[in-house]
Amino acid sequence: MQNSATPTHCPYCALQCGMNLTPAPDGTVEVSERADFPVNRGALCGKGRTAPAVLSSRVRLTSPLVRSGGTLVPATWDEALDRIAEGLSRTRTEHGPDACGVFGGGGLTNEKAYTLGKFARVVLGTSQIDYNGRFCMSSAAAGGMKAFGLDRGLPFPLEDVPKSGCVILVGSNLAETMPPSLRFFTELKENGGTLIVIDPRRTRTAEQADLHLMPRPGTDLALALGLLHLIVADGLVDEEYVRERTVGWEDARAAAMAHWPEYVERITGVPVPQLRETVRMFCEPESAMVLTARGPEQQSKGTDTVSAWINLCLATGRAGRPFSGYGCLTGQGNGQGGREHGQKADQLPGYRKLDDPAARAHVAEVWGVDPDSLPGPGRSAYELLDALGTDIKSLLLMGSNPVVSAPRAAHIEERIKSLDFLAVCDVVLSETAALADVVLPVTQWAEETGTTTNLEGRVLLRRQAITPPDGIRSDLEVMHELADRLGVEKGFPTDPEEVFEELRRASAGGPADYSGITYGRLREEDGVFWPCPTEDTVVHPGTPRLFLDRFAHPDGRARFVPVSHRAIAEEPDEEYPVLLTTGRVVAQYQSGAQTRRVDELNAAAPGPFVELHPRLAERLGAAEGDPVAVVSRRGRAVAPARITLGIRPDTVFMPFHWYGEGRANTLTNPALDPTSRMPEFKACAVRVEAVER
Repeated sequence: MQNSATPTHCPYCALQCGMNLTPAPDGTVEVSERADFPVNRGALCGKGRTAPAVLSSRVRLTSPLVRSGGTLVPATWDEALDRIAEGLSRTRTEHGPDACGVFGGGGLTNEKAYTLGKFARVVLGTSQIDYNGRFCMSSAAAGGMKAFGLDRGLPFPLEDVPKSGCVILVGSNLAETMPPSLRFFTELKENGGTLIVIDPRRTRTAEQADLHLMPRPGTDLALALGLLHLIVADGLVDEEYVRERTVGWEDARAAAMAHWPEYVERITGVPVPQLRETVRMFCEPESAMVLTARGPEQQSKGTDTVSAWINLCLATGRAGRPFSGYGCLTGQGNGQGGREHGQKADQLPGYRKLDDPAARAHVAEVWGVDPDSLPGPGRSAYELLDALGTDIKSLLLMGSNPVVSAPRAAHIEERIKSLDFLAVCDVVLSETAALADVVLPVTQWAEETGTTTNLEGRVLLRRQAITPPDGIRSDLEVMHELADRLGVEKGFPTDPEEVFEELRRASAGGPADYSGITYGRLREEDGVFWPCPTEDTVVHPGTPRLFLDRFAHPDGRARFVPVSHRAIAEEPDEEYPVLLTTGRVVAQYQSGAQTRRVDELNAAAPGPFVELHPRLAERLGAAEGDPVAVVSRRGRAVAPARITLGIRPDTVFMPFHWYGEGRANTLTNPALDPTSRMPEFKACAVRVEAVER
């Protein structure tokens, strides 16, 4: 590539911050600000600034690896691809197509996610495909579909946040998870708006709030219902809006009225005066928003919790109006697009449902196959991983590290080890890749072109800035070669723009309609918001703001969903008297497979820790930095104590970026939400013990 700046986007979170990349004479890549991109306006966090460090051959994979005598050794591409094709083919022959599993990632581009779903269903003929985005915003997606008839993380651009009168931020520490977004909330306050943060910890984000509520983990549903109770009791319901734009209010109201303030205080620990102040701050201005993140969503009742917060917006007339509404802060870089185009167990491209005959017929025609040949819905992410080695004998995994990121991770690690065959495509030798029979080194963000869809529903073009090293191939090339070896010679192009053209046709007419979006438009614009059904920018420029005229249900009305509080799957008891919640720190990302290879980030966050209140530390006899053990019914993790008044006395917190004895997900509970199949990462019963070293 030429030595000039290439405008592109960060490889990490769902902000997909704009940046410029310039190859340097010494072979490194320099990152510079790209002030013209409206999402980050030039600002970058430490992860974005240091992202090129993972491009270095010092930390990345540079050759295919195959297992020989128990050890991974370098191999040729033909040898590695032949080994994968043989492993998958043998499994299909001996056990049937559903014995082959496919597991994707929320960091894959739209083109890769689309092709991976097609590969699973057309080449392997398996229903067993899902992705780690199931662990991200599936509960918000399910709640949004129920209420609005459509799921898009944010139904408005981030630039609307500062223009709102009040924002309730539920279970998000965006000051650390997506730092460049904090400026929108700072501007909100500068404009006279208010920020309410709901989090059991006094995070960097909570420190910015006008009001900080600290509920007990797993009680967000009761909290939202208590607020709605007060809104009804105080006569603050927008009756005209409810009558004209919604259905189902009577049942939702009845459910909420069972959650009187004092009852909610006992459940959540949030004092009634704070509940009343929240209602006042939310209802006084003309506009207001509720934004949720993993805190309320990663629960075994996450979908109902999201529904309760949406009900709050609907009852006050705050959805589908300017600078108002419910939105979800997507986590992974392409968590939105990743599920829209086919790597989720129950969906086809364009956010079509796999069990819808019309959807199957449309996509099958684009793919040139018989609709009846497409398998039905498969297992969700955790259920798929839990079936490894029993029902699922072989697994093809792309861009995920479940040995660190899955709940009940020690169990999942054992399930992965029990496979007959495991193939992994990644840019680094992750903890999961280290267990594989074959590991393929693939191109990464700066070395390839492709599209992603950020948390706003803005489709973006990541541009190739540098040439990948010799011996590295793209995921699209891998799937092309494997399809050919497995008897499907056509339909798997390696050019990302050609793949996107097919994706456009497959999504046309679906809920997530990309048919009017082209690479040409994406090169000229700051991204295009879906749905966008025509290339004519005058007729349809894209949809930055959803629901202003009607919701996506056939009658145009939103649905209230009646929900009631219920306990988390695993409440504390005498043996496990404390609650564990998990999350992220600013210098690391997800399973840490990439960020833990960056010296600057490791210096800032070198390892796991256990955050606990001074009262709990005193009972343990633990001082700052002392090792403590956190024990759940699933295992034990050990990490240094970090003592702070910024957490509830009945709660401990661990970040989940590390493997080894400090692996937080050794402890977490895989209890699943019945609708979204989201595991309950955010609340489980544990005990904490001092450790002698």
